[in-house]
Amino acid sequence: MIKPIAATAITVLLSASPASAQTIYPIDRAEILAGARFDFKVEFPDRVDPAKLKVTVNGTDYSAVLGQSGTFVDREDGKDQSSLILRDVVLSKPGSVTVEASDGTSNRSVVWTVYDTGSRKAKNVILFIGDGLSPAHRVAARILSKGITEGKSRGKLAIDDMPRMALVATAGSDSIITDSANAASAYATGHKTAVNAMGVYADRTASPFDDPRVETITSLAKRRHGMSIGIVTNTEIEDATPAAMVAHTRRRASYDEIVEQFFAAKPDVLMGGGSANFLPKASTGSRRKDDVDYIARFRDAGYQVAMTKPELDASAAKSDTRQLLGLFATGNMDGALDRKFLKGGGVKKFPEQPDLTEQVQAALNVLSRNEAGFFLMVESGMIDKYAHLLDMERAVYDTIMLDNAVRLTRDWARARGDDTLILVLADHNHPNSLVGTINDDMSTTPNVSLRERVGVYEKAGFPNYPAPDADGYPSRVDVSRRLAIFSASLPDHYETFRPKLDNPNEPTVKGDDAGTFKANDKYRDVPGVALRFGNLPAMIGASVHSGEDVILTATGPGSERVQGSMDNTDVFRIMADALGLAAVGP
Repeated sequence: MIKPIAATAITVLLSASPASAQTIYPIDRAEILAGARFDFKVEFPDRVDPAKLKVTVNGTDYSAVLGQSGTFVDREDGKDQSSLILRDVVLSKPGSVTVEASDGTSNRSVVWTVYDTGSRKAKNVILFIGDGLSPAHRVAARILSKGITEGKSRGKLAIDDMPRMALVATAGSDSIITDSANAASAYATGHKTAVNAMGVYADRTASPFDDPRVETITSLAKRRHGMSIGIVTNTEIEDATPAAMVAHTRRRASYDEIVEQFFAAKPDVLMGGGSANFLPKASTGSRRKDDVDYIARFRDAGYQVAMTKPELDASAAKSDTRQLLGLFATGNMDGALDRKFLKGGGVKKFPEQPDLTEQVQAALNVLSRNEAGFFLMVESGMIDKYAHLLDMERAVYDTIMLDNAVRLTRDWARARGDDTLILVLADHNHPNSLVGTINDDMSTTPNVSLRERVGVYEKAGFPNYPAPDADGYPSRVDVSRRLAIFSASLPDHYETFRPKLDNPNEPTVKGDDAGTFKANDKYRDVPGVALRFGNLPAMIGASVHSGEDVILTATGPGSERVQGSMDNTDVFRIMADALGLAAVGP
């Protein structure tokens, strides 16, 4: 029986349905894990008579198959458009599923694939995401941290020295170019969605919180097996990649609400920056719009709370710590180059930030106390932030930091007997390329244009960074033969060809016209500078993502599924299969 409800008359911000046919969620060719929860919705382009509606699943009335009657919305958002929605439905039987919807005049059908898994292979799954990690970053990190002699690397990165490798396509449901929200959501749910959305299909309603939801890997792992959940990043914890492991919204910028969803989900370990949206609005540095103190709420719920590295070490070392909240900056944390060498960015304000490797070690200590196993997502997220800013040195140092975290984790897993699936990949690419070297002694008055000092082919030779320290970091980036990494997407900016030794790069500032950007005059008089007129619209003030496949490497039980060319939704399926998430009862 269809239950009518009243709809509120508000302006529709986005129409996701075709003008002449129904839109069905999940979308055509969706792949659905048997037993996973999802919302089912049919959007009609016009107002329809509910008596004329016919919705079937494999030829049978939908309510009989999905176990509940839908809610019919006569005028969705006050418009002459109707819809039918069911929340938290489940399909348990694997196979092909054809959904047909008719309003008495027009018809639409989609086909889904419901799949199961084998028995559980891995006790733990650890997903490493280098946000925006491009092949150029990986090669540069290898050169700087391992060295290269006569064309041959003197060592391998841990992220590359893995037995399984694949290329992963990253397009979203609405565009060939993804952002971190829908890219990470594909990993977390196995479903495609639109830019800025996570854990939902982006529908036409005005609210960003009522869209059709799909269950996340974190929810499934906890619900099916009682596993612990960890989410670790060096960006704001509310940022798209970490948030996508839990959140359901089509507006990634809804930080206050994402914090609320974190608290509702209660991952066992939650670490990163972004304390500003946990603090009540009256507190210094707060960005919340209400008076709720979520740090206090987490503490009252039994969490150990750490705001510095010493506090993190002390909390993780306690044998009874099972839940840990770490918030180490009001915004994003600082990258390795600033924390270890340059002391730029926010280091003076937050001098005791932990390294990503220290965050990971703490997470492993806490999560491994659960005999049921754990799922952990680790993001080296500042790679992406720096790539957007054309700050290649900082991005490469954070790639080295990611590699150190992976190496630590692989050593930890080997000591346990390899019961852990470890996956390493990017969520999307950046259009960066390593084209050669820049031959420049960093003098204040170069007598040759730095553009003319870019060495390619045989003139590139090899860079002369100092030998790396024990963690793989050269002590200087301002050497006389540096790597030349350039982006194919450029805003108007002053290209200095030199590393930024004071603070992270700021290539643009707000333009004279609203919603536009222009080159930052800060760099206009730097020796050797060249004004670069970009290839992006004026409303874009930074480099953008690109659509190439990303590299996935893996090791551990279940990694044999990693091979060839894959889609980003397949990453979810690999993890679900390794954990046997469809092989147990509800």
